[in-house]
Amino acid sequence: MNTKRGRPRNMETQSSILKSSYELLLEHGFAAVTVEKIAERAGVSKATIYKWWPNKAAVVMDGFLSATTERLPLPDTGSVYEDILIHATNLARFLISREGKMITEIIGEGQLDEGLAEAYRTRYFQPRRLEARQLLEQGVKRGELNAELDIGICTDLIYGPIFYRLLLTGETLDDVYIQKLVKLGFQGVAPIATYK
Repeated sequence: MNTKRGRPRNMETQSSILKSSYELLLEHGFAAVTVEKIAERAGVSKATIYKWWPNKAAVVMDGFLSATTERLPLPDTGSVYEDILIHATNLARFLISREGKMITEIIGEGQLDEGLAEAYRTRYFQPRRLEARQLLEQGVKRGELNAELDIGICTDLIYGPIFYRLLLTGETLDDVYIQKLVKLGFQGVAPIATYK
């Protein structure tokens, strides 16, 4: 969230705005949500929202994240393989849930709305990518992965197919698929004997 805009936030008011934006998103979809409707439901003025968020996309994405972040905790099992498997599985489960399906809609809307595309990249996808990077970096530090590993490409290799199925092919995105995906990914970046 951008905390540099306007006066410090009243936490109760902020919570009401975020909750209202999330409820409207689930009820009507992103295209039908307006700052006016968020303000009306939250019992605040549009000016209050614009003091804290630059546009509708930002407040809706923050409302979405506020409501759903707890569903994607960062694992720490001591094994990079297990951590990535848990992280990727939780992400896939979330993406096919009722709430997670909003991401598909938001990505679609973002093709025509650069402000929304920027909001979901910076507020949703970059943090998820950073989490995966942190898990892989821990694996490198513990000697489970090669020190020369290109972590960005490795992240794409494991997580890219999840979004490929979600957004393009519509094929099954279940735990079995994620297990196979992570195993194959790790066979490419770590000793094969470890992940057979």
